[in-house]
Amino acid sequence: MAASRRDRLKKLVAVQEQLKALHETRHAGFVANAIAAEAEAQSLSDSFDSTEGISQLFPELYHRRIKEAIDKKQLNLGLANVEVGKIATATARTNMVERAYREVRRQDERDSADRERLEIIERKSAEDK
Repeated sequence: MAASRRDRLKKLVAVQEQLKALHETRHAGFVANAIAAEAEAQSLSDSFDSTEGISQLFPELYHRRIKEAIDKKQLNLGLANVEVGKIATATARTNMVERAYREVRRQDERDSADRERLEIIERKSAEDK
């Protein structure tokens, strides 16, 4: 019975670690998207500041694209921040399940050792008779 609990906890640890990795990956993706959006806004701003080119013909287009890039950056930073909370929660859950797994494993080892000692004692007493 304890072995099945141990096995379930071991599987749960693996699932929790996968969930944590998922949130870490999503966080990294959102941060990368925010960085890309910031670079896009900076690039548009730099090209708008030049006195030559299409930016002088369509300034409202450039302003709108710069604003969209900045908004995209803020959105991705917000989503990355949400993932940080999910990572912390997943880490806490993983640690809790790992502690439970280690405790069940230690208890199984103690029970097994107790059974072995009991068998040795029973054999000795059977031999003495």
